[in-house]
Amino acid sequence: MQVRTRHTPTFGVARLVLAPGEAVLADPLTIAATSYGLTVEVKGAGTKAVALCTSGAEGGWIDATPVLPGDLHQIELDGAYGWCLARHSWIASSSTVAMNPEAPPMQAIFGGAEGFMNYAHGKGAVVLACYGALDLVTLEAGEAVTISSDHVVAFADTVQCRLRPSVPDGVQSIQTGEGLVFDFAGPGAVLTQTRGPRRLTTWLRANGVSSRS
Repeated sequence: MQVRTRHTPTFGVARLVLAPGEAVLADPLTIAATSYGLTVEVKGAGTKAVALCTSGAEGGWIDATPVLPGDLHQIELDGAYGWCLARHSWIASSSTVAMNPEAPPMQAIFGGAEGFMNYAHGKGAVVLACYGALDLVTLEAGEAVTISSDHVVAFADTVQCRLRPSVPDGVQSIQTGEGLVFDFAGPGAVLTQTRGPRRLTTWLRANGVSSRS
């Protein structure tokens, strides 16, 4: 899979170019257009839905567009280590990349419960979207930082992390990340976004905006 982006960094579109017979996994909500004859099979439902897209004998392409405005980022996995991804940030990945929410890194973070992040490992490309602009936080060994869960896009599994409430006794959710922050310690990289999706939802509700307005 080759990834070609356009309209970045504000309204990014990722064109996923596939070789003949190549397959890619994508978030069904992000598929804006495909080359004629490309096969799309959706598995699962709701937030767990995944589209298996397979090109024909002449290859093909998919245009994937994030739901929220912002930048795109590509990670190339080489099998040496994996990445923990916020579920809302994942756009697409090579079929050779495994997405495993029950992997040990996820168990360590969420204690066995299903949380708001996934784990990607294997070899191949992963395409991520962020809300706003993308920031790269590079942590040296022993260096630490605290980041709101709403602003975390992804982090390498070389990074040590702890998930905790942002405010003692405040509202919090393992499923959405609401009310939680990450404490990260290096070495490793953390990708963050300058805007928070949950903050947008809170602002809309506070200003009387709803889906029925």
